[in-house]
Amino acid sequence: MTARHSDFHDHDHDHDHDHDHDHDHDHRAHAHGSSAGHGHHHHGDPHTQGRAFVIAIVLNSLFVALEFGYGFAANSTALMADAGHNLSDVLGLLLAWGATLLARKAPDQRYTYGLRSSSILAALGNAVLLFVACGAIAWEAIQRFSAPPPVASLTVMLVAGAGIVVNGISAWLFMRGAKKDLNVRGAYLHMAADAAVSLVVVLAGLGMLLTGWYWLDPLLSLLIVAVILVGTWGLLREATGLALNAVPAHIDVAAVQAYLLQQPGVSAVHDLHIWGMSTTESALTVHLVMPAGHPGDAALDTMTDTLAARFSIHHSTLQVVLGQSPHSVCALLKAAPPAPTAHSNAH
Repeated sequence: MTARHSDFHDHDHDHDHDHDHDHDHDHRAHAHGSSAGHGHHHHGDPHTQGRAFVIAIVLNSLFVALEFGYGFAANSTALMADAGHNLSDVLGLLLAWGATLLARKAPDQRYTYGLRSSSILAALGNAVLLFVACGAIAWEAIQRFSAPPPVASLTVMLVAGAGIVVNGISAWLFMRGAKKDLNVRGAYLHMAADAAVSLVVVLAGLGMLLTGWYWLDPLLSLLIVAVILVGTWGLLREATGLALNAVPAHIDVAAVQAYLLQQPGVSAVHDLHIWGMSTTESALTVHLVMPAGHPGDAALDTMTDTLAARFSIHHSTLQVVLGQSPHSVCALLKAAPPAPTAHSNAH
């Protein structure tokens, strides 16, 4: 029975060798999305994203130093706390940028998928950093409610206004990529949240300048923390799911299964697994029961190209079986331990 293997990144290897090797083993068809299916539109321009990270890191690093210095001079704990928050964001940007670079590493004998999943870890880390930063801001705001200190309000407004510009530009740099990459979305949320925090500081500074109500600063800080937490929860939930090999949110498993069942010669679909290799790429493995035998390389190419184009599944492994042995239950389900009984719990 014919089998086909095409490498996801390197199409120059010896196909004839792969064919001969697979003929001698099983009825497995291992095919990956072609360049048309893999598609540049899934990633955007990596060089553009690289420049976005560099510009955002440099701008925010300079602003952290400026904000902390002026916060110290103006006796503004709000500015110094926001500088610490921005410093955590610089670290988050470095983490996200590093993951973007690691994701380009080609697969090898040890990391057969490359280091793509580092982008998932970076997105998860960014979400955790946001929660930690929000906790620090909330704690500072609560402390200031009891005895809000007087501050140089005009200085606070000017520095925070500069923060809106810096963080607004940084968020704009990531806006396009945030729609396609969870890792870049984490960086975008960081920058957008920082711009919002800076706006709150400006409003608090204006209110304190006009009224002397220094409690406005902690009040507005708590409100913006709530807004940030709502936006970050979705990022944390999706990144955690990808880290646990969950089906990416944009993929409909039932629709994928229905498509495969509609293919000529396919009588059943077993052992269907879909997971995220990175924040932009997904993988699939499946057993296709085809009693008439292998459909040929062209049919498998069509399936993998369609899985990539229609469902954004970029690395598909299709195993063709004749259905002469039972395959109705996934091996992972067979290996699952039995549920504990009341009797076993008693011990």
